[in-house]
Amino acid sequence: MALRLGDEAPNFTAETTEGTINFHEWLGGGWAILFSHPKDFTPVCTTELGYMARIVPEFKKRGVKVLAISVDPLDSHKGWIKDINETQQCTVAYPLIADPERKVATLYDMIHPNALDNMTVRSVFVIGPDKKIKLMLTYPASCGRNFDELLRTIDSLQLTAKHKVATPVNWKHGEDCIITPAVPDDEAKKLFPGYRTVKPYLRYTTQPK
Repeated sequence: MALRLGDEAPNFTAETTEGTINFHEWLGGGWAILFSHPKDFTPVCTTELGYMARIVPEFKKRGVKVLAISVDPLDSHKGWIKDINETQQCTVAYPLIADPERKVATLYDMIHPNALDNMTVRSVFVIGPDKKIKLMLTYPASCGRNFDELLRTIDSLQLTAKHKVATPVNWKHGEDCIITPAVPDDEAKKLFPGYRTVKPYLRYTTQPK
């Protein structure tokens, strides 16, 4: 059965370029992003993993661990990392899961019937401290992923997990938020003094700290 938002992220033990990990133990009490790529030595994913390597500090600022996966073996990953570092002027220092038996890929429904059965699709999972899946995205092979957008969504997820707000279209960290409809006006006045009402269902407030 396919995973859905709010499901517990399946646990697994796997070999990675940084050693063996048990996923839930590795996750600990923090956030994580798990993203798959179809195959080592592919052009689009080479650019993606290189860009991710350069912005890992931004994920670390947010307490988010980074983990990549494909169905290629460990020695292939290590060879590909050398190419990524060379061509993308970076240092890949996050783990890549080797999944030649497709155990993790199957757990996360990363091999789709409409794609090649020996390749993972390019999926992204954001997993919260409660080990629940907070976000899922799947991209076609021809379209490079936007990792800046993933940082933006993580900012929103972390903010809305702590405060009774939602984030409007194209929201970025520091901009006004929307008070969730479940918060009555009396409570909103206490939680968000000075909020403004556009419509009874559309109330804006400055971003909670």
